[in-house]
Amino acid sequence: MVGGDEGIQRGARGGIISLAAFVEEHREALNADLLQTGFEVDDIGCALSWGALGAFIKHLPMTSALVREMHPEESTWATTMKTNAILADIYDVLSAINANLSAIGSGRRAKQPKPYPRPGKKDANTQHIGTAVPIEEINKLFRREE
Repeated sequence: MVGGDEGIQRGARGGIISLAAFVEEHREALNADLLQTGFEVDDIGCALSWGALGAFIKHLPMTSALVREMHPEESTWATTMKTNAILADIYDVLSAINANLSAIGSGRRAKQPKPYPRPGKKDANTQHIGTAVPIEEINKLFRREE
């Protein structure tokens, strides 16, 4: 995925020299991906051959750190979060359609369905217990004033 036109293929634009430049340019992201395999960038040329590195880079999944760094917009489409967001949107649309179809037969207005819960978004019906305490009261507690 990554290595197609990037000059990482054997014999293309300098071979090891261009691959070494690529490694230095993307060192942190590549190291993050390599660490998941038990290797790190410092192993290149010793425990990890240049050819194996080229194959590794060429076949990285869209969710890898290197692909996210090089192609951030495209890599977001490969995440589970993106898939879950799309599924939640589909759920909301189908719920609205279902509510409208139910209302057609009853002659009443369609009831607005609740959207599928998303992470980080608070439900309007969430009950909050307690209130903020004014700073003066907090200061009194710590000074033991009355």
